Amino acid sequence: MLDHVFTDAIGALRDALEQAMLERQAFEERFQSDVLLGDLTWETSYGLPGEGNPPRVRADLTLDWPTWSQTAYRSWYIEEELPELPRIDIEVVLRIQRLVAPPDPRTVLDALSPESPAIGGERLRRSGPTVEAVSNDDLTETEHAIEVTYDGSYELDESTLADGSTLDDHFSAMGGWITSTLVRLGDLRFEFLPPLDRGEV
Repeated sequence: MLDHVFTDAIGALRDALEQAMLERQAFEERFQSDVLLGDLTWETSYGLPGEGNPPRVRADLTLDWPTWSQTAYRSWYIEEELPELPRIDIEVVLRIQRLVAPPDPRTVLDALSPESPAIGGERLRRSGPTVEAVSNDDLTETEHAIEVTYDGSYELDESTLADGSTLDDHFSAMGGWITSTLVRLGDLRFEFLPPLDRGEV
């Protein structure tokens, strides 16, 4: 396994989500490198267990490691100097999908907190909703969805760089927060289309 603070953060977040009994969506995890800019990105999706495919509610998570963070981390790793605190950019997109009718955005926002719990000394902040409608090719069925994004950054100080287990403590709250939020969204009184695959109940 690659020994790097970014992969430590990925592992800490994955552990938090799985300990919160969330179910990772098959084939939805990606680790990508921007060959031009050098940024690293990890993306994954989780839903509530037993919801089928696709789930009614879903959390899409992205961690981004910018190239300048890698430069700062390399300077600390090799020269033990930290000219600038490296940062991991975090995005959590909460999605309600397979809706029969367009949702009321106010109903969704009222179920969501304006900020996430603390991640270290930082919090993710909520943005406005995005509403979408997708029809099949003969226009006989239209599926509606709504997404709300939380984003922010997590700065890594020298103590966290030296001891990656600190990441477990800082990311642990995210699992419970995402689970409880998905449960609240799933309990909203919307009418859903049936799942394509009901999965295991």
